[in-house]
Amino acid sequence: MVGPVLVVLVALIHAYFLVLEMFRWEAPRTRKVFGATPEFAAESKVMAANQGLYNGFLAAGLLYGLVLGVAGGQMVIFLLLCVIVAGLYAAFCGIRAALFAQTVPATLALIALGLNF
Repeated sequence: MVGPVLVVLVALIHAYFLVLEMFRWEAPRTRKVFGATPEFAAESKVMAANQGLYNGFLAAGLLYGLVLGVAGGQMVIFLLLCVIVAGLYAAFCGIRAALFAQTVPATLALIALGLNF
């Protein structure tokens, strides 16, 4: 039961990224989270919304995979691996917070799911 709960947590994190990147990108708190200036936020609004959309697809795919049950297991594992790689890449590019916001929760979910197979 721990694995699916952690998968939901990963999905919620990415749904939150969707909200930040699509709807709150220029808000002061969001700019602070991403270290963006008002000018950069204004110039990158469309790009951020696109990133948010992709995060929403990750969240939806993870939840849909859980709803499918065993039939969705491979999809959930694939999407968790995508989240792990994205977090590692962001960390490699200097965004260390991605390790804790993306890589760690997705890795824990993957491990917990592996214990159930």
